[in-house]
Amino acid sequence: MEAVWQAPQQAAARERSFLREWVLTVDHKKIGIMYGVTGLFFFLVGGLFALLVRTQLLNPAGTLFSSQQFNEFFTMHATVMIFAVIIPVLTGAFGNYLVPLQIGARDMAFPRMNALSYWLYLASGIILLLSMVFGMPDAGWTAYPPYSLQSPGPGIDFWVTAVHLAGLSSILGSINFIVTIFKMRAPGMTFHRMPLFTWSMLVTAFMQLFGTPALAGAVTTLLLDRHFGTVFYNSSAGGDPMLYQHLFWFYSHPAVYIMILPAFGIISEVLPVFSRKPIFGYHAIAYSSVGIGFLGFFVWAHHMFVAGMSLQAGIPFMITSLIIAVPTSVKIFNWLATMWRGAVEYTVPMMFASLGFIGSFIIGGFSGLIVASVPLDMHLHDTYFIVAHIHYVLFGGAVMCIMAGLHFWFPKVTGRMFNNRLGYWSFWLYFIGTQVTFFPMHFMGLAGMPRRIASYPAEFQLWNVVATIGAYILGLGTILIMINLVWSAVYGPRVSSNPWGARTLEWTVSSPPPEHNFDDIPVVTENPYQPYGEPEPQPGFAPV
Repeated sequence: MEAVWQAPQQAAARERSFLREWVLTVDHKKIGIMYGVTGLFFFLVGGLFALLVRTQLLNPAGTLFSSQQFNEFFTMHATVMIFAVIIPVLTGAFGNYLVPLQIGARDMAFPRMNALSYWLYLASGIILLLSMVFGMPDAGWTAYPPYSLQSPGPGIDFWVTAVHLAGLSSILGSINFIVTIFKMRAPGMTFHRMPLFTWSMLVTAFMQLFGTPALAGAVTTLLLDRHFGTVFYNSSAGGDPMLYQHLFWFYSHPAVYIMILPAFGIISEVLPVFSRKPIFGYHAIAYSSVGIGFLGFFVWAHHMFVAGMSLQAGIPFMITSLIIAVPTSVKIFNWLATMWRGAVEYTVPMMFASLGFIGSFIIGGFSGLIVASVPLDMHLHDTYFIVAHIHYVLFGGAVMCIMAGLHFWFPKVTGRMFNNRLGYWSFWLYFIGTQVTFFPMHFMGLAGMPRRIASYPAEFQLWNVVATIGAYILGLGTILIMINLVWSAVYGPRVSSNPWGARTLEWTVSSPPPEHNFDDIPVVTENPYQPYGEPEPQPGFAPV
């Protein structure tokens, strides 16, 4: 009966128009691909903004554009990279494509709501780019009042609208992930048999669901203050600008973990495959994600140590900020233990995951411990040390993982293999570019160079020139990656359903997977991270 049903369905799929095949699709895989393609486009846009900012800083006088334009470009860079690239690519692209496949489901719980989430995200990005025509936001990606209240033009209004739509997309997506994972797992797929990427997406979904409304409240009240006469943040009329910071960071520090937990999940899938070993400490990695998700809501005020809050109020947040490093360290220990004495194969995904991610993220984590301390943060806050820290976490961390995941699942999505030589070249450009761009910023920050300035004293020029050279190396690496993936998607050699010898359920179906995912819903009988003793992995499921 299944085969009789499948044939006309496949024939109909070939005859669909582009409108029905993509624009009106509710297939989680196609929605995931649209998230990914859109996110990579915005990645190019956000990267271009970064190169403009770094080019401005080649010269201490900053002659490329005005200080106002500099404010606009670094605001757009950060906003695009956070709200239009990292969060939607990790949760929308990887999450949508992989979670149903990994748990043995045929689709997400609410397919139409899933499609709506994507179109809200796309609308958010378009509105953000439209601000370049009507007036760009200039208050940084945090949009702190009172400056954001007084910012002329519609730029902040575009920013608020874009953030609102992105937040609504995240809320709908998180509801979908939670219901899908709780209610649609295949028979035998217990929580302790779920792949670790799915674990990370479950925790991330809860964080988005609980945190995003705080951001919505912050930007809504900001808009009301700007245009409707309210005084939430107007201190001269009794308002409190600190209230905005509390609301904003109650979401935006958990957002750091929203941007890194799915990345951790990607690493937990890549490392055991290319180490040819089971993941070390499966339960520790899974429950450390839960610990990070819980503790992430108790650290927000460490961004506000110098904003006017009392030192005594900062101490509990300093303690929680230090404690949250423990579950992260547990993950790093387990990843290293997974590779220890394994038959490690340094493929392109493995290079991004091991040397690229772990080698860079440890630096960002260590600098995070430094700025979590109240006395050190009072010295380093609003310097380039913070810029170095956040970029090692988000670029050396999240973006390296995105690249690892793109190369790891590329054969599954396209049915073709990428060019290995271009892959290795792009990795080394990324790894070297990351260190050359962001490591010198530690030195600039320790020496007292403020961030978010369009010009600077001449003694900082050397390290700014070095950082700008590194940024162009990253730009070249990005171009190589895009060329490789686009060319390989059309002309790359065809691959089998499981070219890496991986063991999770997505590798048990064809590459690319059929529209219905599974001919028969699998029955799971074992953990996906079993010893790699067979030449071809024997998946732990059988058809109903």
